Amino acid sequence: MTRLKKTKYLGKIKKNPSSPDDFELDYVQNPHPKSNYVVRLTAPEFTTICPVTGQPDFGIIIIDYVPDKFIVESKSFKLFLFSFRNFGGFHEECTIKIARSVEKSIKPKWLRIAGFWNPRGGIPIDIFYQNGKKPKDIYLEEFKIKTYSGR
Repeated sequence: MTRLKKTKYLGKIKKNPSSPDDFELDYVQNPHPKSNYVVRLTAPEFTTICPVTGQPDFGIIIIDYVPDKFIVESKSFKLFLFSFRNFGGFHEECTIKIARSVEKSIKPKWLRIAGFWNPRGGIPIDIFYQNGKKPKDIYLEEFKIKTYSGR
């Protein structure tokens, strides 16, 4: 059985953070550190604020990573994503900020992120980032997000 380190958020009532800049992701030990496997975190209703207009922006965020010693603790990840609801950032900034925060907290063997943003001004913006070559020995389901085509 895996021992849990003392977590900051799991099992505790916490106020939603006001900014991703003030938030530190929590993590737990990887129960299978000798195996290469993929963890997928999907946020189908991600929300942030346009830094120019103050209007809400909506998107789908998908992170795939191959953990090393640690995995992201899911409650802290949820709270981290909540912190973007009052954050004014362009799609590119938000998507990469999420990836960098996960990289900093757990130092995965490999990570990729996709941000599929709802259209603003009729133009959907999709952001993709990965931190190296995909390991050859992993199974990775490809994204099944349809390209926006109107109604």
